[in-house]
Amino acid sequence: MGKITVRNIRVYAYHGCLNEERLIGSDYLVTVEIFTKLEKASTSDSLIDTIDYVFINSIVKEEMKISSNLLEHVAKRIINRVFNEIKAAEKIVVAVSKINPPIRGDVEMVTVTLKEKRP
Repeated sequence: MGKITVRNIRVYAYHGCLNEERLIGSDYLVTVEIFTKLEKASTSDSLIDTIDYVFINSIVKEEMKISSNLLEHVAKRIINRVFNEIKAAEKIVVAVSKINPPIRGDVEMVTVTLKEKRP
């Protein structure tokens, strides 16, 4: 088993429970870890034998465009898309971070992390 990580995909999006968050938007960082078999790719040196991280990036960007109240909801949508569109994915960890959240304090970011194995 191996792991492919696409770390800190930076996206500007419109998530949150407050109207202002949905109107003004905010910066987000998304990290996706996908566990899969990488033995064949490690010897073949062929993109067809692995998971294309460009595709992972595109899934994240598309899902982040859909406004949600909760980061948990966004993370779950990303997981569902990966499982539906990347059959080689066996386990996924998705972390969605909101940078400078509006929570009346000096907080760098808030992160929600979800982990799932293929059903």
